[in-house]
Amino acid sequence: MVSLGSYALVAPLEETPLILVFGIPFILWFWALFLQKKAKSRLETLLKPILKRIAAWRFLLHGPSMIQQAFTQSHGDSFEILAPDTRYVFVSSPKHIKELDDAPDTVLSLQAASKHMLQPHYTMHGFNWFHRRGTEGVGFVRALRTLLTNNLPNILPDLSVIIRTRFSQFHAEHRLIKGERHSPVYQTIVKLVVLSNAISFFGHELAKDEILMTAALAYIEETVFCAEILRLLPKLLVPFVGGIIARRKKCHEVLFNALMPVAEERCRERDRLNLGQTVPKHADCIQWIMETSPRKAPWTAKRIVHELMAIWFGSVHAMSTTVTFAIHDLCIHPEYVEPLREELKNRFADFERTGNGLPLLDSFIKESARLTPVESLSTRRCAIQPFTLSDGTKVNKGDWACTPVRAIMQHKDYYPEPLEFNGFRFVNPALIDLKGKFKSCQPNPSNLVDVGDTYHVWGTGRMACPGRYYAAAIMKLIVAQVIQNYDCSLADPEALRWWTWRSSMLPKESTMIIFRPL
Repeated sequence: MVSLGSYALVAPLEETPLILVFGIPFILWFWALFLQKKAKSRLETLLKPILKRIAAWRFLLHGPSMIQQAFTQSHGDSFEILAPDTRYVFVSSPKHIKELDDAPDTVLSLQAASKHMLQPHYTMHGFNWFHRRGTEGVGFVRALRTLLTNNLPNILPDLSVIIRTRFSQFHAEHRLIKGERHSPVYQTIVKLVVLSNAISFFGHELAKDEILMTAALAYIEETVFCAEILRLLPKLLVPFVGGIIARRKKCHEVLFNALMPVAEERCRERDRLNLGQTVPKHADCIQWIMETSPRKAPWTAKRIVHELMAIWFGSVHAMSTTVTFAIHDLCIHPEYVEPLREELKNRFADFERTGNGLPLLDSFIKESARLTPVESLSTRRCAIQPFTLSDGTKVNKGDWACTPVRAIMQHKDYYPEPLEFNGFRFVNPALIDLKGKFKSCQPNPSNLVDVGDTYHVWGTGRMACPGRYYAAAIMKLIVAQVIQNYDCSLADPEALRWWTWRSSMLPKESTMIIFRPL
C-alpha cells in the first residue's frame, strides 16, 4: 500500500480531488482579500478622524464651494459641514427653517453664535453677551427697526450731500494712470459707510472727530482678525492669548473712551428728565438705545456703549461689501445704467424725503446680493442645549444650526435662470416699460428688505436684522450717487474680484474701478 503521505506527493494530478485543486487557492485568495479589506477598514478607521480634520481646515479657504457641493448632494435634506472650531448643521426646507426659528433662544441662540464668532470679551472692551437675550421686546431692536428707520427722512438729504462731496474728494486723491484715476473701490466704499453710520449713530459732532473715525474703521478689522485667531486656538490658550490681545488692541479702547462721556451725559439727562427738568433733545442711536432700554433696570452708560459697539460692527462690514459688489455689477452690466439713471432723475428727491422707493435700484442691489452674497450661510443659531429636528437630525451642544443662503438663492426651484444676472428680477412687471430689453422673471415682486424662505440675506423670522431698512436706504443712497455722477468700468475686467474666508465672500482690495465724472 502507498501511504497517504506518499500518495499526496506522487499521485498524478488527475487523481487529486478537484476541491483541493481549485478550492485551496480560492480559500487562500478569499482569505487574503479578507485580510486586505480588514486592513483597509482599519486604515480607514484610523484615517477617518484625520481626513475629517483636514476637511474642517479646508473650510477656512473653500467654505462657499463646500457648502454648495454638500447642498447639491443633499437633495433638500439637512447636511453637516465641519469647521476647525465647530460643526455646522444646514437646513434648507421651509419646515426645518421654521423649526430653527421657533426654537427658544435658551436652546438655539443667535447671541451665543455671535459671541462665539466675535469673542467680544477680548475684542469689544470686555462686553459679555448673554446667551439669552432674544430679540422680541429688546430695546435696541426698536431703536434700529423703528426709531432709526423713522429718522431716515431727517438724515438722508444731509448724507446725500456729504457722500457726494466725500466721494469726489476721495476720487481726486486716487492714482492717475494714463489720464484716468484708478480707485480702490472697496476701501472707498468702506470709508463712506463708516462716515454715514457715524453720523446716523453718533451724530455730526462725533463724526467730525478724525481720530475717532480712524479708530472706528480699524476696530472692525481688528475685531475680525483677533476673533479668528482666538477661534482657531485650543480652548485652554484662549484666555491667555485673548488677554494679550485685549491689552494690545487700542482701537476698541479709543472708540469706547470717545463714546463713554457722551453716554454718561445722556444718562444724567435721563435722570434729570425723570425729575421733571428740561433737557436737550437728541436724534441718534446713543439716545434711542438709552431710551428703549428696560425701564425697571435702565442700562448703564457702559452697557449702552457696548451695545453701540456691537451694532457698529454689524453695520459696516455687510453694507460695504454689498455696495462694492453692486458697483462691480454696474461695471459688468452697463446696460442697466441708463434706466437706473432715469429712475433717479425722476424719483431720487422723493426717496430722500421718505427713505422709500426706487424699485429699479432696489431690485438691482438685491440681485447683486443674490449672486454675490456676503455670506454663504445665514440664520446662525448656536445650540446651548441639544436639539433634534423633525427628520431626526441632531444638533449637539456647541454646534451651529444654519441655512445655506447662497445655495438656496441660486437654486433653479426658486429662481428662474438662477445663475444669470437679471437686475430687474424682483420688480413688479407693471413698472418695467423698457421695450422688452429687460424683464422681471420672479413669480412675485419683492423688495430688498423682504425676508422669506428663499432669501436669507437678512436672516429669518423673528431674528431678522432689525436695521435692514436703514441699511437698504444707505446702500441705495451710495450707489445712487455713483450712478448720478459717474460712468464706471473695471480697470481689469478679467481679474478675480473676490476671495473667500470661511463662509464669506469678500471683495479683493486690489480691484480697481475707473470712475469717469459726468
